[in-house]
Amino acid sequence: MAPGREIGHQRIAVQHVGGSSGRDGAGDMQRIMLIRHAEKHHDGSPDRSVAPDGSHAKHHLTVRGWQRAGALVRYFAPVGGLPPGSPISTPRSIFASAATPKSPSLRAQHTVEPLAALLGLEINHEHADGEEKALVSAVLPAPGPVLISWHHSHLIRLTLTIAGHDIACPRDWPDDRFDIVWILDRDGPDAPWRFNQVAQQLFAYDRAEAI
Repeated sequence: MAPGREIGHQRIAVQHVGGSSGRDGAGDMQRIMLIRHAEKHHDGSPDRSVAPDGSHAKHHLTVRGWQRAGALVRYFAPVGGLPPGSPISTPRSIFASAATPKSPSLRAQHTVEPLAALLGLEINHEHADGEEKALVSAVLPAPGPVLISWHHSHLIRLTLTIAGHDIACPRDWPDDRFDIVWILDRDGPDAPWRFNQVAQQLFAYDRAEAI
């Protein structure tokens, strides 16, 4: 089982790869956090996608997904702030994938809307799945820490685009995992990236192990 840390009253499982995580804002320290959008409908599942008013909406989150979106607010921005040494940070910039005719899902944006509202941040949703190179060009100079909400089918590509193909991260994101945060840290613009991942453990059905 991965080692854990206490955040508030919650113990989170952390996997460190390639060094320890650092604190954003120390010198040229840079942190980028990546999450998959929250829960969606799966064929055969009783859960259905719903709009904020409860009406059926194909490209939205399920009820569980909306619950996760709400829970992520105090996960990333707890009252009193995150403790020293936390593997995650409160973001200063938030990005989410754009909805397009080819990929009309609004789930990535909806997942981070409550957090962005609390922090008074505008979500950058100018880039869609498949535009990871352009996204990274916008992410790297953005005020950090940065949080990116994306679709799991493109999260590996996005991670490799940021950190390079030699980064020691999984090469697959399981279809049933919505409860993980990937963290990329580096100590300066020319320093190598370090990869960590955190199990959110926000709900009883979340899993403790990393991917």
